[in-house]
Parts: sequence; structure tokens; C-alpha cells
Amino acid sequence: MTRSADDRMDIVFCGTPQFAVPTLQKLVKAGFKVHLVLTQPDRPKGRGLGLVSSPVKQAAEELGLPIFQPERIKQNEELRAKLGAIRPDATIVVGYGRIIPKWMLDLPRYGNINLHASLLPKYRGAAPMQWAIANGETVTGVTTMRIDEGLDTGDILLQKEMPISPEDTTEALAPKLAAIGADLIIESLRRLQAGTLNPQKQDNAQVSLAPILKKEDGRIDFGRSAQEIYNRFRGFQPWPGAFTSFRGRGLNVTAIKPVSEPVPPAQLLVRNDLVFVGCANDSAIELLEVQPEGKKRISARDFVHGYRPRTGERVGD
Repeated sequence: MTRSADDRMDIVFCGTPQFAVPTLQKLVKAGFKVHLVLTQPDRPKGRGLGLVSSPVKQAAEELGLPIFQPERIKQNEELRAKLGAIRPDATIVVGYGRIIPKWMLDLPRYGNINLHASLLPKYRGAAPMQWAIANGETVTGVTTMRIDEGLDTGDILLQKEMPISPEDTTEALAPKLAAIGADLIIESLRRLQAGTLNPQKQDNAQVSLAPILKKEDGRIDFGRSAQEIYNRFRGFQPWPGAFTSFRGRGLNVTAIKPVSEPVPPAQLLVRNDLVFVGCANDSAIELLEVQPEGKKRISARDFVHGYRPRTGERVGD
């Protein structure tokens, strides 16, 4: 049996989150030789603060791949020696969480290839899926690009679009983008090796940014329309979520839908077992499920019966 060109391509993989796992699995399945997996160190998590491996590390262990977890990479002589010995044809980077230093950029002949979860140059940055949904986009996609020394500024290799449905959250969208992104990485490598891919410069006039999320991004601003609030709610799942305050205590909002109700912004309208909060432009959100501070999630009906909210009461003050 003859070996394909793919079998001879030497790869180093850099990734950390679940989003990167399908790409790693697809590289192995397609016959690429993954010599080393770089992922972030195990981190304390949960109430017991026990060390937890990244999703990529767990996948690499299942695949029997060598793993290295340096805390820093820019001036890491051990890493430099490892990569120098491998001399990879390409380094694949998917959500690694570290800036790739120039010495790593210069090492592989096909470059350091990144899978980015947007249609670059739109949504450069750490949270492209989240901000695309939060801003009400109806189409997104994935891009493979050759990393340079800027932030998501490298030449585009390939792109593939995907629609965003009106109900999609980041949690729902991420696995779909990860799957098509894994295929796009394989296609990019094959076409680079075959010499049939022409990288394209990004159009800087079309740039938009997707900065890393902060906890405060989840605070609901009832000066926005109900649809804007709903888009941000969808985009910011699972973190930072959506929250406000009620009677001086925190209130996480865990399920909502936008409706047309002329309620003054930030005021409640209670109708039987239904609870609405006024937003801008004569719109409102219906609270379907909430989580009062220090309590479990409860339905709107249980919130009405347990807390007796009154029409005209305010939230967010």
C-alpha cells in the first residue's frame, strides 16, 4: 500500500479548549503525523480545586500522542529544543491561549496555521463566536490563516460560512463550527502541500474586534431593545451569562424570550404567572427562568409565587 502525501506531513498541534479537539482528532484520522501536542498546564477547578486537564490534553492522551504543557513558550529553551528536533512541516494552532513567538513562526515550512471561529477580518480577537451572536449576526464561519506577529492579522488560507439560527447560543454553535473547522484545516494542509492554495491578504477596511469577555458584559442593560438583550444573552452562554438585580440582590437570568410589550425600561409587568421586563423601543423580555442570588434556578411561575414581584417594581437598580 502506498503512503499518501498526508502520511509524511509532520505536525505539531497547539490547542487547549473543547473547540480544538475535533481538529486534533481529524488530523490523526487523516494520517498526519502529530509529533507533539502543546496545551496549557492543568488548572485547579471546582470546589475542591483539584487539577483538571484541558480537553485537548484529554483527547491527546486517548490518541496516545506526546504532550507538553509549558507555562510559558516565548523564551522556553526546552520547547525550542523539542520543536527543533521535530522540525514540523506545519504547526496547527486552535485556541491555544498563548501568543506564538517569532521563533516558532519561522520554524515550519508551511507556517503556523490557525483555525479562527469567524470570517476574518471580522471579529478578530479572543471571543469571535460570542460577539458575532451578541451583535445579531445571521452568518458566521471559520477561517484558516497563516499566523503572523499581529492579532489575527495573517494571510487567509480558506474560509467556510455557516448560518446562525435565531435560537443559536455560543454553546450550540461552537461544536458545529469546530466540526467544519476541522475539515477546513485538513483541506488547507492538503492544498498547501499540493501547491494549489494562494493565501490572501486581509482587507483592513473590514476589520471588527471580538475582545475577551468580562463578567460585566453579562449585566443586562434595559436601555437596549429586547432583541439586542436576547442576542447578548445567546452570545454570552455559558459565561458571563446574563444577570441583573432585584430588591438589592443578584438575579441571574437563565432563560428569556423577546416580546412586544410597552413596558417602561427596567420595570416589571406581572400578568398571572408571566413576568416581563421593559426594554427600549416598546419591547420587553419575558423571564422564563431565573436564579435568585444563592438559590437554585426556578421557573417564572415559581418566582411569582415565591417572591411576589409586583407590576411597576424595578430591576437593575
